[in-house]
Amino acid sequence: MGHYTTVMGSLESFERGHLSIIDDDPKHYCYSNVFEVASKSRPYDKVAVAKNLDYVIEAIRAEGTSDWFAASHDEFVVVMDGEVTVSFVEPGDSVIARSKDGTQRLPRPPNGKKMGRIHLKRGHQALLPKGAAYQFSAARPSVMIQQTILGDLTQQKWAEICTH
Repeated sequence: MGHYTTVMGSLESFERGHLSIIDDDPKHYCYSNVFEVASKSRPYDKVAVAKNLDYVIEAIRAEGTSDWFAASHDEFVVVMDGEVTVSFVEPGDSVIARSKDGTQRLPRPPNGKKMGRIHLKRGHQALLPKGAAYQFSAARPSVMIQQTILGDLTQQKWAEICTH
């Protein structure tokens, strides 16, 4: 049996990946390195790196403090590198469009009841519950992936990030 080593990348040290295609056309596949995407992104840009029907996985560079966000459906986030704190607040009078998919940026900080916070380190995952306002903060550049439904804030840069 062969010997395999799993190497986890980081924002400071990543190696661009590659595809091993088995009996198929490479144009049918897309590979995206979340660390490479995050290294080229502005803080809290949401860049799609995978898509399945209406759902997307977005690569996000966490740095400083984000705006406040919410969604009309559950989302989740995984920290791939660094540390990120997620603060939760009831939206108060901030309106979350119930018929709109994807992450929504709140027009102003929520004035509802504080719901707590979660401090995430590399490999930790958190649920971003339907209807809760949330804000990310990171003391140093970090990388997250977020699963959500394709929405207005999702940036699709497939031509820039896919190998051909």
